[in-house]
Amino acid sequence: NFSLPHNPTVNRRSAELLGIKVDDKAAFEIAQRSRGTPRTANRLLRRVRDYAQVKAKGAITKDVIDYALKAQGVDTAGLDPIDRKVLTAIIEYYKGGPVGIGALAASLNEEEDTIVDVVEPFLLKAGFLKRTQRGRQVTDLAYEHLGMSKEKQKELF
Repeated sequence: NFSLPHNPTVNRRSAELLGIKVDDKAAFEIAQRSRGTPRTANRLLRRVRDYAQVKAKGAITKDVIDYALKAQGVDTAGLDPIDRKVLTAIIEYYKGGPVGIGALAASLNEEEDTIVDVVEPFLLKAGFLKRTQRGRQVTDLAYEHLGMSKEKQKELF
């Protein structure tokens, strides 16, 4: 199972500054989905707070976090839509890789710099992507997390 270093204490402190209550399970859940980055944890916490104020009488629980972040497109590993788009493109268009950054960027209609500077560092750190001399390649963890199998992918080609 996927995991990056996280610190739920940051989330409890941030919640306190925002004037909201977060239980330990909720703080831990935000930490797990924050990519190991306090700034991301704070951004997610604000999104969850907004959702909780409108839909859950202000209470932030693990269930509220699940619903709020799902609505934002953030999954249990902290992947957002562009992360999944990159991984899925490598799997579906390039048989899991390797693929050069130029070809990947062109097929996604994204800037190379966005992929290299914003998306790729987390995917590499989390173990969903690896860089080889021939290009980017998804890992078994990416297939597993996205619910895809290499065997099914081979059937596509």
